[in-house]
Amino acid sequence: MINLAVANDQETFQRMRDPLEERGIRVHHVPASERVVPLGEDAPWSPDEYDVGYVYPGRLMEGGVADALLEVPWLNDHETVLTSRNKAEVIARLGRADLPVPESVYVSNDVSESELADVFERFEPPVVVKPNSTTRGVGVAKAHDLDSFLGLCDYLSLVHDYRATGDRSFLVQEYLPDATDYRVMVLEGEYVGAVERRLPDEAVAEGQWKHNVHRGAEATGVDLPEPWRELAEAVARELEIPFLGVDLLETDAGVVVNETNARPTIDEETKYESGFYDRLAATIRKTADRE
Repeated sequence: MINLAVANDQETFQRMRDPLEERGIRVHHVPASERVVPLGEDAPWSPDEYDVGYVYPGRLMEGGVADALLEVPWLNDHETVLTSRNKAEVIARLGRADLPVPESVYVSNDVSESELADVFERFEPPVVVKPNSTTRGVGVAKAHDLDSFLGLCDYLSLVHDYRATGDRSFLVQEYLPDATDYRVMVLEGEYVGAVERRLPDEAVAEGQWKHNVHRGAEATGVDLPEPWRELAEAVARELEIPFLGVDLLETDAGVVVNETNARPTIDEETKYESGFYDRLAATIRKTADRE
């Protein structure tokens, strides 16, 4: 029996536990954040308890501690999580590989107001402003005019004034109205399932527009067209990330890769292709053998 350490939230842990147990992998929840962790002999984990880790913890400082105490290979390691978290790097790498991405500009603070005005003028408003390394839609906002755009940039500059802030950058992107939002899952370069993320009608009527599940969107399993499956697979290959969530936005003009997530939530099994857990179990075993 292989022992798998899972630092993800309780929901993902609970969904994957029984299917992997049936395939010879015992799943253990090892949350690395929002807790007290002694670092001496009474540390909560020891290297001989686990054979492999699922995906590296989302908080990178806490992840370093867990990594030191667990001493396991990760299915998605520190570098893959860091790559995916850097939205600007992902957009740049995919664009250089001729994969479709939204029109984007990367801003590294501090820059002048005139430079920011030039950035805004590149787009047909509204524009989307995104902190470069946050998750779950945190801090993402929409600006309809130059004054509101500069105001958002001011707020980001205030945050970035605190020198402890590790990331002092943000993205400005084109807004794609009425886009359909898909999360596509790719495991070792092969498509394994997709969901459409849609806000309830009442939320749309109230002006909400971000499709993050953590902000109330509903995820429904879909049968994705083959070209879009191949696009998501190409993204995972380009970024060299074993288990990747790829966010696609579909409009009348086509489809673009909006973001990626190297710490994807595990959904209900019905939202994946047949044999998903067999393939995941095989990948976990292969990762454990790297040790």
